Amino acid sequence: MPHTAARTAIVSHRGGAFLWPENSLEAFRNTLSLPVEQAECDVHLSADGVPVVIHDATLNRTTEGGGPVAERAAAELSALRLRGAGATGGRVPLLSEVAALFRGSAMQLQVELKGVPGRAPDPALLPRALAALDAAGIRAQSRIIAFEAPLAAAALRAGGLAGVIWLFEPGLLGQIGAEGVVGVARAHGFDMVETHIAALDEALMARLRAAGLKVGVWGANHAAQIERALALGVEAMATDDPVLALRLRGS
Repeated sequence: MPHTAARTAIVSHRGGAFLWPENSLEAFRNTLSLPVEQAECDVHLSADGVPVVIHDATLNRTTEGGGPVAERAAAELSALRLRGAGATGGRVPLLSEVAALFRGSAMQLQVELKGVPGRAPDPALLPRALAALDAAGIRAQSRIIAFEAPLAAAALRAGGLAGVIWLFEPGLLGQIGAEGVVGVARAHGFDMVETHIAALDEALMARLRAAGLKVGVWGANHAAQIERALALGVEAMATDDPVLALRLRGS
């Protein structure tokens, strides 16, 4: 029997990075007012082991500070002003603050576990992120996503989540092919994988579907990419412009 995907879920990537300062409380508050299914944030650990919501391993691009995130205490990080925050005065949020916004909402929160490029993820990152979700009472409406397959597998073993998604870069797909992606997913027990919209075509989609996998994409930020993701029938698409995605999907 052919696979029939449900309506593609819209994921507000970094809280809607085209519309508001990325990974800001303002972005997530605004996302929560939209009829999208999920929001996505990125998490690093501070020097004192607190999960903070920021994409890069360094502060330079998105904040008025500089240097590695991992070298600053949480109190220092949460005092740093975000670039583009304007009159809102947005600061780097803690995961606990973002998670608290989702309490009582039907919207799911994706938490991407980040690390320093070229280094293994901090083993404390997953348990501390889960502890923040538990403190807000939202583990069951949260998804852990990660590029490191062993880290995503550890989230699966932890249990209690709405889902776990293994992310794979187009470069990895070029190295191991569709069969390699399927092999990694099977080896770790993943039921959903995600890649950049540019790497997903009908042939890859068919192979992943044949393996029983659900499929997500990121990078669907403009009309052509959003329409392509919708036409492919992915389960979820992460977009920096959730308002445009809603309009093209028909809300």
